[in-house]
Amino acid sequence: MFTLQRLETHSQDIKRSRFQALCGSVSNEDEARGFIARHSDPTASHNCWAFRIGQVYRFSDDGEPGGTAGKPILQAIDGQLLDHVVALVIRWFGGTLLGSGGLMRAYGGTVAMCLRAAEKIEIVDTISGTVACHFSDLALIKARLPAFGIAIASESFTETGAHLSLLIPRMLAVDAAALVLDLSRGRATLVVDD
Repeated sequence: MFTLQRLETHSQDIKRSRFQALCGSVSNEDEARGFIARHSDPTASHNCWAFRIGQVYRFSDDGEPGGTAGKPILQAIDGQLLDHVVALVIRWFGGTLLGSGGLMRAYGGTVAMCLRAAEKIEIVDTISGTVACHFSDLALIKARLPAFGIAIASESFTETGAHLSLLIPRMLAVDAAALVLDLSRGRATLVVDD
């Protein structure tokens, strides 16, 4: 699965109606609803949206005929294997009715074009862990962990060394524990919180 690197936009005119898609990455449902509230245009004819966050998804047709806006937006998100993504399409009505099929193509197509052009990043399932190490091992451990895709979230110091809070790709948990043991010559261990 992938998510978006940053806010993306795309606009197009279809039979004198203006469609503008805004797509972004979100962590939870509250963030998605906040994104929609911030970017919706009260002067527009319709502010239709959809989001997917894991197994949670929602969509809205905002006054368009049922199933012609929100669902095609969600299908565009799902069609590109995206997660933790919200998409809003703002429509300014131009006077020409598009019909159900035309609306579905307009909403879904505008989002699909926006998402195709977007820079995506892979979502990596991580777990947290901690390492307590001596000062003599700290520099080497801090230098080598990021090279293996392990992020140091925070560090705190004690009289003899440091405690590192880590974000570890789940698939590397066993290898990370072995790496910490090797780097410290057995003096430090990784404790994984799962």
